[in-house]
Amino acid sequence: MTTPEIFSPHRKLTPVPMAAARWTDGFWAERFTLCRETVIPRMKEALEHPDNSACLSNFRIGAGLEEGAHRGTNWSDGDCYKWLETVAHVYALTEDPELDREMDHWIDLIGKTQEEDGYISTQTQLNADKERWGKRQYHELYNMGHLLTAACVHKKATGKDTFVAIAVKLADYLYGLFGPRPVGLAHFGWNPSNIMGLVDLYRTTADRRYLELAGIFVDMRGSQPTGWAGGGDAGAWGDGGPTGDQNQDRVPLRKETEAVGHAVTATYLWCGAADVIAETGDDELLAALDRIWRDMVETKMYITGAVGPYHHGISPRRDPVHEAFGRVYELPNATAYNETCANIGNGMWNKRMFELTGDAKYADLMELVLFNSALSTMDIDGERFCYTNPLAQSEWTPVLSQDAPNRWSEFHCYCCPPQVARTLAKTHEWAYSVSEKAVWVNLFGSSALETDVPGIGPVKLTQQTDYPWDGTVTITVEDAPSAEFALQIRIPGWAGSATLIVNGEAADAASRPGTYAAVKRNWSAGDAVTLVLPMRPRLMMAHPEVEESHNQVAVMYGPMVYCLEAPDLPEGVPVHEAHIPRDIELTATFMPELLGGITVLEGTACRRRNPDWTGKLYAELPKEDCECVPIRLIPNYAWLNRGQHDMRIWLPLA
Repeated sequence: MTTPEIFSPHRKLTPVPMAAARWTDGFWAERFTLCRETVIPRMKEALEHPDNSACLSNFRIGAGLEEGAHRGTNWSDGDCYKWLETVAHVYALTEDPELDREMDHWIDLIGKTQEEDGYISTQTQLNADKERWGKRQYHELYNMGHLLTAACVHKKATGKDTFVAIAVKLADYLYGLFGPRPVGLAHFGWNPSNIMGLVDLYRTTADRRYLELAGIFVDMRGSQPTGWAGGGDAGAWGDGGPTGDQNQDRVPLRKETEAVGHAVTATYLWCGAADVIAETGDDELLAALDRIWRDMVETKMYITGAVGPYHHGISPRRDPVHEAFGRVYELPNATAYNETCANIGNGMWNKRMFELTGDAKYADLMELVLFNSALSTMDIDGERFCYTNPLAQSEWTPVLSQDAPNRWSEFHCYCCPPQVARTLAKTHEWAYSVSEKAVWVNLFGSSALETDVPGIGPVKLTQQTDYPWDGTVTITVEDAPSAEFALQIRIPGWAGSATLIVNGEAADAASRPGTYAAVKRNWSAGDAVTLVLPMRPRLMMAHPEVEESHNQVAVMYGPMVYCLEAPDLPEGVPVHEAHIPRDIELTATFMPELLGGITVLEGTACRRRNPDWTGKLYAELPKEDCECVPIRLIPNYAWLNRGQHDMRIWLPLA
């Protein structure tokens, strides 16, 4: 029997332990299996490939087993740690001895690479031209933060202290260095995984110094005068000093009112702050996160849950930024950046906000990210990836920074694939939460749960469903004490109507969209709750200030955003000529042989022929005409699996 964590007194919900839940069948079970059987071994090959930017070989060199210089990016170590974290999550459920040996091997080398004082970051250790804390762009704290988290996950999964011992030695070094808050290091923490990692270590060791240090790193952001003044700083990647909004460093987090800057460093910062709030109950910090969340969700987030439209741009406070949030309602489609790490960071942040508050809106957004902008980066075979996640692609779309016409196996910036991998390996840990005398069902998928419920004791549940292709979810109590407790079942915000049935009769519980329905009773083994969600195609529109999507619609089915890709139109019909009638009838059909098994939406669109645009920027509007053409829409996560083709999520209205 697995017992929930005893830490985090200021969050309303507690996540279940890492091995308490498991997918048993269907959508997420298939992806967990893919992660175990394909993603982990294929990713190791990439991490050993000479052309890849994240390199395990640096630890062999650091341990003295090989000679050579550092290879890869400044953040290579952190991406290797994310891969190790993935292995640990999978091991927790499978107890595969080969995975255990794999982790032991690399942990041994990491320990031998670590300096006596606790410092470890191979990009400085193996490069004579770099010194510790020479530049924030060395990403030392990013690497170290991912080490701390991976070590804590390893401890939970295996019970071993080998990796945590390395983490403690590192955290003690960081506490001695940053605890006094030296002014010269006030702007360090480029990509602040270190905040999450320190809270993870506090929860693992109960040493409050690590929580204290996490709070210090939160308060360091924006604590010193900052901003780009020209000359001394070369812009968003400048080495001459702090870079203002690019790194959320112009305004102290407690006073911030909007989502700005690099979208990965932003979501990581907000995740870390939420972790600190869970332990301290800092209401001022929570109020700041709420302001930022509303600004992001109401004005700066894509329909897929993706964030960060800029490849390069200027913040509202006129700082140079890249990989960043833009201005309000500035959401281009074809040139959207939407780095995968940022999208998943958004899901991670909403998971934390949900646990702090119990508000279903955060769980809805967590699910939106998982089914859309987190998955759209990986091909259906689990071997190739994208870095950016645009909402449209055509022959006219420029290939900008980190864009690629096709998915790749190795890349010059490999941070996103292990981010996807560790997320796939732990979605089952996001599926359920517990609180006093309640089990919360957050994600739908065939699964089993066995955990202790506070105030009740051991409970066993199973969930059976073909979600997201079908809206019927059945939750069965397999074993429970003779006591009253609640099943808190999420009713998604998109579900205009939903029904709940308990043992064949209508449940005495409100099932309002965007809330949790509390089904409370004395449960017996065999009791079953059936949730029926209205799975229907929905035409979505954007706020009128989103110019790039004006007079266009996107199609959703359940939690999934759909797209139109060229192979799903008649030959010779370009994607940009397909218009959607307001009264279009779309039929949902599950096609097991297409793209790994998906539900497609089929209907009749209006083709409006365009002139030949060769050498033209403008042309006279043709006379009104509409030619009926069949279209097939696929889930956006499945795009770019049939070669490079035109694709659009937002489609013009007929």
